[in-house]
Amino acid sequence: MRIFAVSDVHVDYDVNARWVEGLSLADYQDDVLILAGDISDSIPLLSRCLSHMVRRFRQVLFVPGNHDLWVVRDQSAPDSFAKFDLVMHTARECGASTHPFHHGSLSIVPLMSWYDYSFAQPTAELRRNWMDYRACKWPGLETNPEVTTRFLGMNHHVRRSIDDTIISFSHFLPRVDVMPVGLPDAVRALFPVMGSARLDVQVRQLGSAIHVYGHSHLNRRLLLDGTLYVNNAFAYPRETRIAAKALACIHEVP
Repeated sequence: MRIFAVSDVHVDYDVNARWVEGLSLADYQDDVLILAGDISDSIPLLSRCLSHMVRRFRQVLFVPGNHDLWVVRDQSAPDSFAKFDLVMHTARECGASTHPFHHGSLSIVPLMSWYDYSFAQPTAELRRNWMDYRACKWPGLETNPEVTTRFLGMNHHVRRSIDDTIISFSHFLPRVDVMPVGLPDAVRALFPVMGSARLDVQVRQLGSAIHVYGHSHLNRRLLLDGTLYVNNAFAYPRETRIAAKALACIHEVP
C-alpha cells in the first residue's frame, strides 16, 4: 500500500480538472490519497473531483482549504463555518474521509487549521488584496486568530500505543521555515496568511514522522526536527516551475 499526496488541485481550471479525470482507474486501487485542500469553492466541482478520486484510490483522505470555504461565488452556505459543514458533508457523501485512517501501526491524521498571523503581521495592502478577507465570512468571530483557534480545537487525535508511524496533514503551513529562504518580497508579504505556529505544536504532540501541507504552491520536501514536511501542490496552470503537476508517493507500507 502506497500513500500519495497532492493539494491545491483547483479544478475550476479545465486543465486541472482534466488531469484529475485522466488519472488511472487501475494503478492506485490499493493505495491511499491525501488530498490537502483547495479543490474548488464550487460544491458541484468539489463533489465531482472527490468522486473521481474515490473511484481511483482505496481511500481518499481530505481536509478543506481556504478556497473551499469561500462563500462569495458559491452561495450554497450563508457563511464559511456553514460552508465548512457543507464541504465536510459533501466529502463524506462522495466516499472521502475527513477522519484519521489506521492501517496496522500506521495512522494518517487530518488536522484542521487556518492562519493566525504567527508568521508575520498582515500589511494594509495584504488586507485589501487577499481574497479570503472578502470571500470568507466568520459570524461571531472578529479575527483570524479566533478562526484558527476554532479549527485547531477540532483536532483531538491522540497517538495510539501501536502507532509506529504517524502521517499528519493540513492545508495550511505549520511553520514558516518550510518556506525557502531568499524569496522575493512579494511572496514574503504573504507569510501572515500562510499558516499557524500553533498547528506545529499539534504536529509535535502527535509525533508525526511526515506532515503534508498545501496552500503555498511551492513543492518541497524538508526534514526539520525529525519530521519530514512535504508540499505537493498541483497549483494554478501557470505555476509550472514551482509545482510538479503529479501525485507524490510519500510513504509505502510493506
